[in-house]
Amino acid sequence: MIIDASTLDPTSAYKLLIGSILPRAIGWVSTQSREGVANLAPISFFTAVGRKPPMVSLSLQPRSDGVTLKDTFFNIRDTGEFVVNMVTLPQAHAMHRSAFEFESDIDEFAAVGLEKEASVAVRPPRVKGAPIALECKLDRLIPMGDLGDHVVFGEVVRFHIRDDVYLKGGRIDTGALQAVGRLAAEYTLVHNAFTTPLDEQLLASLRGQRAGRLDGHADGYSPIDSKEWSASGATR
Repeated sequence: MIIDASTLDPTSAYKLLIGSILPRAIGWVSTQSREGVANLAPISFFTAVGRKPPMVSLSLQPRSDGVTLKDTFFNIRDTGEFVVNMVTLPQAHAMHRSAFEFESDIDEFAAVGLEKEASVAVRPPRVKGAPIALECKLDRLIPMGDLGDHVVFGEVVRFHIRDDVYLKGGRIDTGALQAVGRLAAEYTLVHNAFTTPLDEQLLASLRGQRAGRLDGHADGYSPIDSKEWSASGATR
């Protein structure tokens, strides 16, 4: 199948992007409004973009109505600060719930039952229990296209790394984290690792094997087919 991207509407293009770029890291972004209201949002258009200074990027779409910009956008624009928290399996459901579109005056930590940890160099709080958090200050904010999408670049000013996963030499023990990533509209648990080359017999045994499910849904299920899904990254 060859698809001319110029023929796609935004929702169709979004479906292809999220089903093609796999797995995606989740930036669980905490922000704070100018009035002091804490916000949480999982952003899977997230990556590292620089080393010195360390930089990350977030791509933000409007809310599910396709027009209203998200609180995450306004808070970062207005305060210049945010925190990226790592998502791990014990907090996966709270992370998922934080994708719902709450009113702007709702403290989303309280709404999804999470505790806060104070940050050091920025005002937005961290997620208590997250093994890694990156305190960030806004570097630049770039509009993308004509639909209200924006890319945020942030400088990491503090790394918070749980002591037991910070190893000698400055390496992180990734195998101990139970990190959660994003597939199209589902999640995936990082629970294996390898270096190449792999044994040919192992490769043969895995050839054509479909991913297993942890949630009991039938093979082939996707939230994209549900009324709760939207092409905004938010859950209705």
